[in-house]
Amino acid sequence: MFKRIMIPVDLAHLKTLEKALKAGAVMARSEGAPVTYVSVTSDAPGSLAHTPQEFEKKLNAFASEQAAAHGITADAKMIVANDPAVDLDGKLMRAADEMGADLIVMASHVPGLSDYIWPSNGGTLAGHSKASVFVVRDQG
Repeated sequence: MFKRIMIPVDLAHLKTLEKALKAGAVMARSEGAPVTYVSVTSDAPGSLAHTPQEFEKKLNAFASEQAAAHGITADAKMIVANDPAVDLDGKLMRAADEMGADLIVMASHVPGLSDYIWPSNGGTLAGHSKASVFVVRDQG
């Protein structure tokens, strides 16, 4: 049914992604589909890495750990953006198109008042991506 699964990740917030990561791994195993973990970062030094190259190493290590832990085939794709918060949705949609992802599994929060004004990343991808989008809510 699904041929490639994309899972957006924020390495700074892995605890909030656990449920989505498990759901994506279960789907990957059941479908025999490879997973690509995608993360968008800036080229400015940050708390996780000083350079994009250092960030990419950490993202690749994360993908390898996930593959081993869940018994799946996985790789990683790092995307550099001038302003990741602003560019995130467009960069993720472009990445999904380029890799031929037909399923995006992503974590989201329980909607709040601000979501009526500013759409969530998951909502934006679900509304505009060519791929199916499975939004996994973190219930806290």
